[in-house]
Formats: sequence, C-alpha cells, structure tokens
Amino acid sequence: MVGFVLLIGGLVAAIAYSMQLPVGVTGAAGIALITYALVSYWLSTSIVLSISGAHEVTKEEEWEFVRRVENLCIGAGLPMPKTWVLEDSAPNAFATGRDPAHAHVVVTRGLLDKLEPSELEGVLAHELSHIGNYDIRVMTVVTVLVGVVALVSDVFLRWTWFGAGSRRSSKDKGGGAAALIMLVIAILGAILAPLIAQMIRFAVSRRREYLADASGALLCRNPEALASALEKIAGDHEPLEAANKATAHLYISNPLKEHQSFLNNLFNTHPPIEERIRLLRSM
Repeated sequence: MVGFVLLIGGLVAAIAYSMQLPVGVTGAAGIALITYALVSYWLSTSIVLSISGAHEVTKEEEWEFVRRVENLCIGAGLPMPKTWVLEDSAPNAFATGRDPAHAHVVVTRGLLDKLEPSELEGVLAHELSHIGNYDIRVMTVVTVLVGVVALVSDVFLRWTWFGAGSRRSSKDKGGGAAALIMLVIAILGAILAPLIAQMIRFAVSRRREYLADASGALLCRNPEALASALEKIAGDHEPLEAANKATAHLYISNPLKEHQSFLNNLFNTHPPIEERIRLLRSM
C-alpha cells in the first residue's frame, strides 16, 4: 500500500516538474489524487456489494454452498470469506475484498440451482483462487491507476490549453508554433493515454482470469468440472439484472455477453470462454 501511494505521488511530481507547476498546485493535486486512490481502494468492496444487491448468508441458511467454501478454504490455506447470495436466476459468481482476510464470495441463486455439486465446487475454487492470488487487490489498484491517468490527462490538457493561449498572445512567432505543437501533443496524449491505460487494465484482467482457472482447477482437482460449469454459465441466456460495466469484470463469466471480435476482445475483461474451456480440458 505504501508503494501504491508513492507511485501516485511520484507520478504527480513528475508531471508537475515537466509542466513547471507551482509548488502549491502540485501539493494540492497530489493530496487530491492520493485521497481519491485511498478512498477507492478501501471502499471498493462495500460499493461493489451494495451495487450487486446480494445478501450475506450463514451455513444454516445455505449449508451446501457455505460447507463447500469452508472445505476449499482448508485445502487452499485461506481464511473463511464471508458468503453472499444474489437472488438472480442467471448463473454467475464473483469474489471481492482487498485481501484474503477481508474477502467475500458471492454466488447467484441461479448458480446454486443449475450447477451440479462438482461444478459448483469448480466455480468456488476459481473464486477462491482470485482471493488467494490477490487478484482483487491487483485489479483495484489497476482500476484506480487508470482513473488517475484519466484525471492527469485531463489536467495536463487543460493546463497546456491555457498555457498555449497565453503564449499565443505573445508576438513571438517561434513561441506560438512551439505552443501549437505542445497543444497538439497534449490533445493526442489526453485521448490516447486513458485508452491505452484501459487496454492494459483489460489485458491484466484477462490474464488473471486464466490464472484463476488454472489455480481453481488445481484446488478442486477437477478441471473438467470447472470447464463444464463455464459451458453452462455461458450457455444460459437469462440476463443478470445486477450486471453493469462497473462490476462486470468481477464475475467468473462476463454477464454482459459482449460480441466477440478482435477489436472487441482488446476491451473485454474476460478471455474468450471457449479458449478457457479448451485450456481447462487440456490440463
């Protein structure tokens, strides 16, 4: 966490130095960005759970679900996460929490009703692998950094625009040309930097899904069960009512059912499910 704060602070300092910003402006911008990053990091789990509409359940209420989570946690050496059920007939699941000690596993009612016990265990093993691999923390940090890049790009564009405007008022033609070049670079940077940052975020998300599939298959010792579960989840046509772009990356299968194409795959949070199934069945 200290490294995360230092990274944000270093980014602000580097940009401030290159733009020759006053110390007061630099300090205010740094404090604002670090505050934004920390609030996002600490509150992201509560926000996600609130958006999902899930409710926490106990072993007495959902014995089969909670018992399987307990058994898998023993095998993985993980602390027991809190267990939640989302009352939706579409089969899906996700995990959230900044670390294993503050983790939550959420499954839909459709997942509990439509999967065989071994398939349910495969899905739970996948979600617990996300927890054990600290994937939720990784993606939270990446998402915050993408937001910071977007904010910094916008500030840089505005600062360059106003700076260029003041320089254009000068009679120095050479300075005016340089200001125009800087403005064009700033506009391109403001457009491309957030786009590239988002592409990196999605690529990281896809890699972590592959890793969770492999780790989950090893944990439950049944890659075929996880592959079969993914087939059922992908083949189910009931929409997940709680799905939205802010939380879609958390689910084991993208609930938004986006069209597959080369360009679209660059901006997908999940790898093609057919490829995930193929890799699981080759284990």
